[in-house]
Amino acid sequence: MAVLLASLQNIHLTFGQAPLLDGADMMVRKGARIALVGRNGSGKSTLLKILSGQVQPDSGTRFVDPSVTVRYLDQEPDTTGFTSIGEYAASDLGPDDEQWQVDAMLYDLGVAPDADPKILSGGEVRRAALVRAMAAEPDLLLLDEPTNHLDLPVITWLEDTLAKTKSALVVISHDRAFASRLSTTCVWVDRGQTRELGQGFAKFEDWRDTVLAEEELDQHKLARKIVREEHWLRYGVTARRKRNQRRLADLHALRAQKRDHQGPQGQVKLEASAAEKSGKQVVEAKNLSKSYEGDVHPVRDFSVMIRAKDRIGVIGPNGAGKSTLLGLLTGTLAPDTGTVKLGTNLQIASLDQRRSVLQPNWTVTEALVNSGSDRVEINGNVKHVHAYMKDFLFAPHQARTKVKVLSGGEKARLMLARAFALPSNFLVLDEPTNDLDLETLDLLQAMLADYPGTVLLVSHDRDFLDRVVTSTIAFAGDGKWQVHPGGYSDIPKQQPVEPEAAPNKPKSKKPKSTNAGQMTFKDKHALQTLPGQIAKLESEIAALQTLLSDPELYSRDPNQFTKQSDKLATKTKTLEKAEEQWLALEMKRELLGE
Repeated sequence: MAVLLASLQNIHLTFGQAPLLDGADMMVRKGARIALVGRNGSGKSTLLKILSGQVQPDSGTRFVDPSVTVRYLDQEPDTTGFTSIGEYAASDLGPDDEQWQVDAMLYDLGVAPDADPKILSGGEVRRAALVRAMAAEPDLLLLDEPTNHLDLPVITWLEDTLAKTKSALVVISHDRAFASRLSTTCVWVDRGQTRELGQGFAKFEDWRDTVLAEEELDQHKLARKIVREEHWLRYGVTARRKRNQRRLADLHALRAQKRDHQGPQGQVKLEASAAEKSGKQVVEAKNLSKSYEGDVHPVRDFSVMIRAKDRIGVIGPNGAGKSTLLGLLTGTLAPDTGTVKLGTNLQIASLDQRRSVLQPNWTVTEALVNSGSDRVEINGNVKHVHAYMKDFLFAPHQARTKVKVLSGGEKARLMLARAFALPSNFLVLDEPTNDLDLETLDLLQAMLADYPGTVLLVSHDRDFLDRVVTSTIAFAGDGKWQVHPGGYSDIPKQQPVEPEAAPNKPKSKKPKSTNAGQMTFKDKHALQTLPGQIAKLESEIAALQTLLSDPELYSRDPNQFTKQSDKLATKTKTLEKAEEQWLALEMKRELLGE
């Protein structure tokens, strides 16, 4: 059996009147890959903080082997007091750790060490926080929502890096694809207690549903037993008094068991307030381009037709121009060149990932109505704001709670409540999945599937995109955006295609792409020579990685370290392009049967 690194036993913790944790347990052994799962507010983050030593429970036992190094990634990293992001990233290094480990990871993630934390985006701070936690490769790594605010390339890098690490992992993540790849065990935090599944997250949801179904059946049997006992007491033949008293006591015990049973946490009730139908054509964009000062071109010559009831996903790295593209397609931003024609009768409701519309001193009620009213109208049905709050798992006593003290998950639900309360036939959602638990994600997916209007959404959640969208607009580099049918996982299966164009667009005069015509001499020559080039690049990259793995290289010769790091980055990009070119040509050869 693997060595025990840390454990929690019989942990109890109460905030306010209700217990948050009521006898929770967890064991972490060497090499563990644990997904910590549960509803928002169930106590996952608190349990992780207790394991890290940041929160003290009311009672219970916490054990961490004295020789074990532990690093923790908070859901909201705090860079207060640090003059540079490099200083923050290196602040958790131990006496035996080297600065070059931090510098190398910051370089890989494109974070400038001398940058001022105050002016960095949430994604850049999150990357530096990952470096701070991971650089020294601790024995135990605790990660709370590590993929929040990260783009897909960084999420992929993080997955690959964690898959190779020797650290034991305990991870909280709403990203199904991320959790499925990295976990071999699940610990479910539910109604204050924990249950363990000795399989990865891919098996968790089926197991959870089975457990809850069995629990519901047990409660049904208990209710029937209570009915039988009541019937016996009222109409049965009188037996000895002691027997009556015992059965009466048994009945009271059954009633207490039924009364004290806590069912699963409530479900969010998502319903969007629908406006009148829009026209069949929602957005017609032709040859859109947009640039900013400093020769920044987030969008170049992009065309697309969005029709009623389409569900369009937008994916791309942070800084690629996703927000600019949304602004162009919804008419809130004017293009430099090209045209955008919006359809008739459009009513747009939007959700901003930065939640900038939420004022910190608003109460929850003010955020939902903000007009002195206490009513919300959804599809003709008028609800009191307290009832509407309940649909999104807010308790009545939270009506006067300030926005600034809400958790990330609560703010996410509040933003959804605001967006869905507005009559709309065109939903524009920017990172709607941040901080949502799995059950709420499921309901959001179902709501979007049933929504009678059109949906345009930005997301880095691969599983969410696969479940929701009908087509995907993906960043293709240098301001170019490509339209692909299907979700995220469908993109690698497709040949490169021209962006979907508006009707009557003149045929392109550009040379034919590699999926048409026949294999040219140039194609055949490249197909023969690329494997050799790829093998050579792989060998050179391996040699550079070996050189840079020398822990003394940075301190001995910083210029040489930087030079070789730059060379490694260049060769890695060259290798990626060569592999992509070979794959495209090989697919073309197979299609043509040559």
